[in-house]
Amino acid sequence: MASSTVENYLKAILHLEEPSGSTTVGEIAKNLGVTPGTVTIMMKSLSEQGLVNYQPRKKLNLMPGGRKAALRVVRRHRLIELFLVQVLKLDWSEVHEEAEILEHVISDRLLDRIDKMLGEPTHDPHGDPIPDRDGNLAVVHATPLAEVGDGDYRVVRVSDDNPDLLGWLNENDLTIGEEFVLTHPNRAAGVLEIARKSGSRIQLGVNVAEQVYVESLKP
Repeated sequence: MASSTVENYLKAILHLEEPSGSTTVGEIAKNLGVTPGTVTIMMKSLSEQGLVNYQPRKKLNLMPGGRKAALRVVRRHRLIELFLVQVLKLDWSEVHEEAEILEHVISDRLLDRIDKMLGEPTHDPHGDPIPDRDGNLAVVHATPLAEVGDGDYRVVRVSDDNPDLLGWLNENDLTIGEEFVLTHPNRAAGVLEIARKSGSRIQLGVNVAEQVYVESLKP
């Protein structure tokens, strides 16, 4: 089993190389909070292991083995998040950091038990797809709320990087599956207002709306 450090690097590259298919040493360093020199040393090691396609001063990407290993970590992380929410009843704003720790220590046997207990789910509490046992990852067809026009929408995914944001969304019942109407967004003022079917209205800053992903309710 790869070390937690290697797994964190592979997961970071998987995230950063979308959608262009590649990333850079600088981007990885910024994402992980380390120096470019530290990343370079790790990239050389991962390249020697056949996990990363790396050449100095050029963009890099995961090799098939590296991508498979990264998706295994993502699968563990997202199943753990769902287990913590559904079984242990933790708030969805609390589970990301816990899963960051547990994803490196849980065994495949225990993970399979969790998967079956949860009914082999396809998405985590934040709407992100869970890779299946073969490493297949479904594509979420969603658009940031900040980028859509007037219309009827459903929340299908939210960013899980900011616990404060998740707490605010929870307090305002703007969670996965919530349906609403967006009318006359005032992007120049940095504010959007949505109306729920109950009649209640919520104002969101554009910075928040960029982290809430929606799908149209109209074909």
